[in-house]
This record gives sequence, C-alpha cells and structure tokens, in this order.
Amino acid sequence: MQITPEVPDCLHIAAHGTRPGGRCPDCGRASRAVHSRYLRRPADLPSLGRKVRVGLRVRRFYCRNAACKRRTFAERLPDLVKPHARRTYRLAEAQGRVGVALGGEAGARLLHRLAMPASADTVLRLIRRLPLPEQDAPRIVGVDDWAMRKGRTYGTIVVDLERRCVVELLPDRTAVTVAAWLQQRPEIEVVARDRSTEYARAAAIGAPKAVQVADRWHLLSNVRAMLERWLARAHARLRRLPVPPGGDGRQLGQRTHAYHRSAADDAASADSRARWLAAYEDVRRRYLAGEKLLTISRSTGLARATVRKYACADSFPERAVRPPGRSNLDPYLAHLEARLAEGCEDAMALWREMRALGHAGGPKMVQRWVAEHRTAPARSTAHKWLQRAPAVTPPGTTPGRPAALPSPKQLAWLLVQPPTALPPLDAAAVTRVEQDKEAAMVASLARRFTALVRLCGIAQTSRPATPLATFDAWLTEARRVGSVPSKRSPPVWSRTVLRCGPP
Repeated sequence: MQITPEVPDCLHIAAHGTRPGGRCPDCGRASRAVHSRYLRRPADLPSLGRKVRVGLRVRRFYCRNAACKRRTFAERLPDLVKPHARRTYRLAEAQGRVGVALGGEAGARLLHRLAMPASADTVLRLIRRLPLPEQDAPRIVGVDDWAMRKGRTYGTIVVDLERRCVVELLPDRTAVTVAAWLQQRPEIEVVARDRSTEYARAAAIGAPKAVQVADRWHLLSNVRAMLERWLARAHARLRRLPVPPGGDGRQLGQRTHAYHRSAADDAASADSRARWLAAYEDVRRRYLAGEKLLTISRSTGLARATVRKYACADSFPERAVRPPGRSNLDPYLAHLEARLAEGCEDAMALWREMRALGHAGGPKMVQRWVAEHRTAPARSTAHKWLQRAPAVTPPGTTPGRPAALPSPKQLAWLLVQPPTALPPLDAAAVTRVEQDKEAAMVASLARRFTALVRLCGIAQTSRPATPLATFDAWLTEARRVGSVPSKRSPPVWSRTVLRCGPP
C-alpha cells in the first residue's frame, strides 16, 4: 500500500490473482496458458479518510477450445469486482445505500465528503442495480389505476395496505392482466378497489376467495361527486333562495359583491352567456334524443365533464356569482360605512378623509362606491339624468342578479363537513342552501354517510359499536327519501363496503 504522488490524498493498493488459471466465460474450459497481463484500477472503500485505488494485475489466458469463438479471455475476480467495472462490489453497494437514503444530488454531495466520489447520475444508476428487499407475501392489497401519460396511457398500481408500500406496477388496467397477477398470489385475503367493473371482474377471477371492498377514499369521493352532480342540477333554484335573516356571515367592512362593471364588460359577458346557452341547448337536445355522452363530446368538441353537467341539468347552469377580489378600498370600508350611516354621501369629502388615513388611490373608486350606496341622487346631478336614475339596490346584491352562492363543487365540499367546523361565511352559505327541503335532506344523508365511512376506518378495538345497524337505517331512509345518492347501483351502498378495516 502506498500513496501515489499524482494524487496525494489517494491510497494505492497493489494486488493480483493467486489462482493458477481461469475458465473461459463462453465454453467454460479451464486454461493456464497466459497470453498477457494488464493493469486495472477500480476504486474501493476509503481508508483513513482517503480514497482508495486498487491496482489489479490481471492476466489474460488462451482458450484452447477450437470450437469456442473466443481466442483469449481475461481473468475473473467474482468476489471483488465485475468485468469492466470501475468500482468494487462493496463500494458500489455503499454508494447505492447512500443514494437510497438521500437521493441522487444529496447523495453525491455527501459521497464527496466521505472520500467516495460519484456523480448524481451514477448514484441513481447504482440504486437501480441494488437488489429489491425480500418481503412477505401481501394479504391486503389496494388496486387502482395510475397515469403513465395522463389522458393517454394508464396502468394499474397494486399497494400493500398493511405495509403502505407499492407492490407492483402493471402495464395496463384490464381485467386479464390484474387477474393473472392475483392468481399468482393465492395468499391475498382482501382486495380494496374502486367501483370499476374491470377490477371487480379481475378480483373475482384472480382471487375468488378474497373479500372485495371499496376503499374509503373512493366512497367519500363518490359521495361528493354525486352530491356535486345533484347540486349542479339544483343550483339555479338554490341561487334564488334569499339570504337568511341572521345575515350572510360577513363582518363589518367586508364586501359581498364586486363593483359594477363597465358596459363593454357586460356586453362581452352577455355574448359569452349566449354561446354557452346555445351549447347547453344543443347538448340537451342530443341527450334527450338518445345520444351517448361520449358521442356528444366528440361531435361538439366539449369536455366530457361539461357534457355530463349539461345533460343532467334541468335548466341552464348560470355562471355563479363569484365573491369579490381584493380592492384598495377594502381597508377603509368600515370607515366608509360608518360615515355613510352618519349621512355623509359626499364622495370627494370621503376621499379626502381616506387620503388623510393613508389611502393612495384616486377618487374614482370612492365615487363608484358612494354611487352604489347613496340614498338619494347627488345635488350636482343634472336634471336630465334624474329621470334615468336607477332604483337603489340593497347592499349585498346587484341589479337583476341573485346574491353570491358557492359553485356546486364548493358546495359539495361544504355540505359533507360538520357544520360546527365551518367558518362564518361558509356556514352562512350552507344555512342558506338548507332552506330548500330537498337540499337539507340530501346534505343530511351525505354528512351521515361520510361520518359512517370514517367511523369504519377506526380500529375495531376502539369502535364504540358496529356501524352495520346504523348503515341499514341510513340506507332505508335514503331509499325512502328517493334522492339521487340512493339511486346509485347497489355496490356503492352495500354493507360490504363497511367491512374494510383501516388501511
């Protein structure tokens, strides 16, 4: 062992093979006839904080088998280094383990400090060469699809739900492929899946003795999707509901609607509404004529989700009134409302007061705000405009449009949450929606089913009681009410879905 003068921080170890001969890697015949010798310099584990290079004197032997294509072959050292490799087995394993713990870039930075330098790409390559750890056969697996290329190519992912790790990635999501994989593992006892008929058929063929369950995520997702679909149909009716007497949940100085738009903006919005209304009528006409949703989507160029929404909507789904965005008047709304309550409707006077308080904007926004809230026309208003002055609208609404209401997607999320966990604005929106009797029943059913599914995720040792009786009562009430969630196919609401323990 010596330190090379070319690399002062590197130790050089001279070594050579001690076997009298070698075997040809192709034909396996032994040979002792030495053809030549050459030097290899593979890297090894560091010593005393220095890099290590092994100077291997390797022999090349003649192959005396006339039928073999090789004329010569190099000496093999299977316990030390691979042929043509630039690092020993133990160094490659050490670098790969560091990469498993830290990743490519971080692992490469640490390896340089440990005197085992390697690039990030090399670390990733060494990680791929490491053998996979041996694991026990899975008993409870989850099956779902995953996107190799979203919207184009999909495969199947199989997860061990007990160990919370991926077991296999299958190239497609057909029943044949999944069933063939399950047939090779007869020890599987439970298959958690979504409501896909392909996966149901695959589990029935590949694991007929296993219990099929719908996992909680898909159950909760299905409930929310059905609730959103019902709300999309009823949203036009719900938007006409009045704001409850208790208020709309806003605080003092918080706006509930945007400022008035210009005439050009209103005209552009009307044109856009006319185009979507024509698309809605076209979809409804095709759907009522018996065309399939996918056919309508391809012929009209609309997204499938849009076609489904229009086909299920009883009336044209108007664009939801969005809550207002931020404005430079927002910090001063409390001051404006207080001064307006005192009777001051002079926009320029209010703007001067706001400028003294730190407002950096011009008077135009203040004039527009006062114009919306004044109780009588300004004294400077010309006589010809007094005849055209519009009626004063109450705060919180805009002329001809209902008060703002969250979209069906947002409402579906709010209606499955416990009412006590909602902030004031969201709680006010839920209270307003629940004035409709059918909406109140649907929301109650959705909340109870959500709580029931989450209760099934608790370990059986800590459950207060089995939820099957509660589920039967819920199912009876859902069928009696006749809402949309109760009209789904039986696999969604069967008691089998409640047999899935915690993943």
